Amino acid sequence: MSKSEVVLYADGACRGNPGPGGWGFILRHPASGKEVERSGGNADTTNNKMELTAVIEGLKMLTRPTTVEIVSDSKYVLQGLAEWMQGWKRNGWKRKEKGKLMPVKNVELWKELDLLVSKHKVILTHVKGHTGHIENERCDKLATTAINQFAN
Repeated sequence: MSKSEVVLYADGACRGNPGPGGWGFILRHPASGKEVERSGGNADTTNNKMELTAVIEGLKMLTRPTTVEIVSDSKYVLQGLAEWMQGWKRNGWKRKEKGKLMPVKNVELWKELDLLVSKHKVILTHVKGHTGHIENERCDKLATTAINQFAN
């Protein structure tokens, strides 16, 4: 059983990279059984942007500081939060690439995510995508369905 008050399942998808993309999340309060699902997308985006956006939009739903478990199949998002972000912030939101400091990709989204997670106690959980994890599959469906409003 999770030690979190709420669980945020999140996923992003893109048809082409870049191309039309979608994001989806499920925010669950296990004690009450209440759930909220949301999705959206963008006509011209990347998979990484949609993965980040799914988590950001889910965290925006929280109205007070809480313990939240973020469950995602995105190593990009989870490693960014767990490993890379502190170094990026120390380096003025720059990352090392071939021995040089370069701007962090998707920095506006990372900064927004940083602000949101700073309000909560966060537990990060990685799940493998497309392996039958019920909530991850549902978030993937929300994200891929959202793409249809932009794709031809």
